[in-house]
Amino acid sequence: QVQLEESGGGLVQAGGSLRLSCAASGNIISIATMGWYRQAPGKQRELVATITSGGIPNYTDSVKVRFTISGDNAKKTVYLQMNSLKAEDTAVYYCNADISNWYGRRTYWGQGTQVTVSS
Repeated sequence: QVQLEESGGGLVQAGGSLRLSCAASGNIISIATMGWYRQAPGKQRELVATITSGGIPNYTDSVKVRFTISGDNAKKTVYLQMNSLKAEDTAVYYCNADISNWYGRRTYWGQGTQVTVSS
């Protein structure tokens, strides 16, 4: 079994900051990438940012400059520092990880953490 435990969501005013964390645990041999997706009410889930085990980040255009993704391979943890938050950043944020274990390689998802930005 693999678990992704998210933390750090909450309510913040526009212009404020939040930091999300996601720790992977369980039956893990290696992690190729970890990242964050989000889903706003009535919209499809979308990529926010990902980072490879080698530290290469990828961002969706709407969060570039404002968000920073980082990872700690030893802790199997990924972080998302979100600055200058806007109302349109309001969504449920899901942690995502591409993990290999004894059963093979697949993508795992966390349960999601709510981020609400008030304008």
